[in-house]
Amino acid sequence: MDLVLNVADNYILDGLWARLLPLNDPLAGPSFSLGNASAIEFQPQSAWSSDFVPRQVISLALITLVGIHLIYFLFASFSYYFLFNHDMMRHPRFHKNQIKYEIQESLKGFPGMTLLTLPWFQAEVMGYSKLYDDVSEYGWLYLLFSIAFFLVFTDYIIYWIHRTLHHPWFYKSIHKPHHKWIIPTPFASHAFHYLDGYLQSVPYHLFIFLFPLHRYVYLGLFVFVNVWTILIHDSDMITGHPLERIINGPAHHTLHHLYFTVNYGQYFTWVDQSAGSYRQPESKLDPLLDVPKEKTL
Repeated sequence: MDLVLNVADNYILDGLWARLLPLNDPLAGPSFSLGNASAIEFQPQSAWSSDFVPRQVISLALITLVGIHLIYFLFASFSYYFLFNHDMMRHPRFHKNQIKYEIQESLKGFPGMTLLTLPWFQAEVMGYSKLYDDVSEYGWLYLLFSIAFFLVFTDYIIYWIHRTLHHPWFYKSIHKPHHKWIIPTPFASHAFHYLDGYLQSVPYHLFIFLFPLHRYVYLGLFVFVNVWTILIHDSDMITGHPLERIINGPAHHTLHHLYFTVNYGQYFTWVDQSAGSYRQPESKLDPLLDVPKEKTL
């Protein structure tokens, strides 16, 4: 997130902070002249410098909120219009005005998730993570390994967090809001109680404080995990592909929303298979089979 913060400071936030909290210094104005010398231009400055922690925290909150809204609406809209089968909206268990409520639930959760995530982002900006910039520091082989390791590590922990959230102690108050959508659309992807969404994101933040990861790779993976979350909520039940028993795709997650206690994994099926919660997608389980036929004249 420090990469994004630096770019935002350089192009937007430095100027914004200078206007909101200007530095009380005559040399901090837009121009300054010495006798007959040509005017010397100065950039406006803020009383809160870019390394001032309160400014960083507020800037990170703003960036996170803007970023998650952009990712959510951009990719959920793409998935909804180009991938989601709109016939599913005639399914008997598809709620009236469901998309509206999915979006409302998502927007309601974003501020709380952001607030809880800020300490992780701030610690990263302050240099406490193991993010690195120079590929040669660990080599290309480790960089490729770290991508796979990131996915496996986070998949394993998210599995157990997700499964724990299905325990009666936590389900009704925290995870049930996400399972209102038996037949989800891509807009249900982020329709979580804020605590639910945060808990399932913790492994992503934890990883970079335990293991080295290239800074740009981490940023790319952070976007990827949000896009993946959207894609697996399109209620698709395409089955029979060669990676079906390896990748936890939309068909697997559709079954999770239908039956609740199967396919808790995020990317892969290996933890579900080893923990006894795996259910194989089959064409006979396709919820599209329960969609009433459209009446024809």
